[in-house]
Amino acid sequence: MTRPPSFTDVTYDEAMARARALVPVLRERADGAEVGREMQKETLEDLHRTGLLRFHQPKRWGGMELPFEAIFDLPAEIGRGCASTAWNVANLGIHHWMLALYDERAQEEVWGKNPESLIASGIAYPQGRGRRVDGGFVVSGFWNFSSGVDVSDWNMLAVMVRDGERVVDHRMCLVPRGEYEVVDDWHVLGMRSTGSKSVKTSELFVPEHRALSMYLARGGNEFPGARVTTNPLFRVPLSALGSHCLAGAGVGNAQAALELTIDAIKERSTNYTGMRMRDFQAVQLRVARAGAMLDAARLVIRTDCVDAARIAHEGRAPTLEEKLRFKRNVAYAMERCTEAVDTLHALAGANGIYDRYPIQRLFRDQHALAAHIGFSWDTQGGPWALVALGGEFASPTM
Repeated sequence: MTRPPSFTDVTYDEAMARARALVPVLRERADGAEVGREMQKETLEDLHRTGLLRFHQPKRWGGMELPFEAIFDLPAEIGRGCASTAWNVANLGIHHWMLALYDERAQEEVWGKNPESLIASGIAYPQGRGRRVDGGFVVSGFWNFSSGVDVSDWNMLAVMVRDGERVVDHRMCLVPRGEYEVVDDWHVLGMRSTGSKSVKTSELFVPEHRALSMYLARGGNEFPGARVTTNPLFRVPLSALGSHCLAGAGVGNAQAALELTIDAIKERSTNYTGMRMRDFQAVQLRVARAGAMLDAARLVIRTDCVDAARIAHEGRAPTLEEKLRFKRNVAYAMERCTEAVDTLHALAGANGIYDRYPIQRLFRDQHALAAHIGFSWDTQGGPWALVALGGEFASPTM
């Protein structure tokens, strides 16, 4: 078999250029991709060819190992073409980053056979249950929202490990495709071509080296893979920044809505008066407000990524308040993106209800992706304020 290509010499700027070049073709494919409810074969081939799924894979395995902010920037660029593709790039890309935290034996099992192997996930710990046995864990569960599962060779399944009824650990269990069942239940409002189907397994043995304790991924270098992975990139705490990659899909989608709206308004007159839409101040102000909200959201999320990378290079883990600030910020930013898309969709008027008008898909995709728990202001806003006000907040994975 031909060995997959190496992307160790691809710079941040080159990776961004490759993502930007895919935007037009992703826009052309987006409607058709919805029908299939999973990533299209042609799109997957493009992502493998360009290496864009391997932006945070360690260079020792042929990956780009780009600076941390690429975790947001690349999905945000791809999201201008297709939010679902950006979501999958973010998910599949961060799982390469996560695998670098695992024991090197797990890395060898996956990347040693094929460095292009893709890994899906089921991230809700309460949906999985595990118990310790000799040499590892026995796990069972039903996990929904396993994005990109149809094109993945492995899955990272979150479990609460219990001793009786007492939770003693939180593990991400790396499981090969043949050991879990994919449940085709992905019939949804938006983000349809992410293929975020459910998976289930029962009484499955997972060896210790493929079950990463998330208490070791809270920032710093205690994770097993630190023995061979020294880049500070991998010291960023997963629980605090894990949603920032997905936020790229939301920002890119909102950017696409802005771009398409501007293009439409430049050419459009009203049906009833014949006046140019761009001459209405109300239209101007809506477009301006949407643009400002989008710029603000992008700045907030990207600044978090830069700050997290700086802290990692300082050789420390963020404080609890810093981690909660990151989670607060991404939820706030995504609210602004959704508000921007809603504002722009309203400008479409009656045209916005037609399937042929792209902004109706962007509107559906935005509301679908904004439902992610990481973007819930009600969930993510309060904990930071509680700690800032002197209260106590406890989360074992933080």
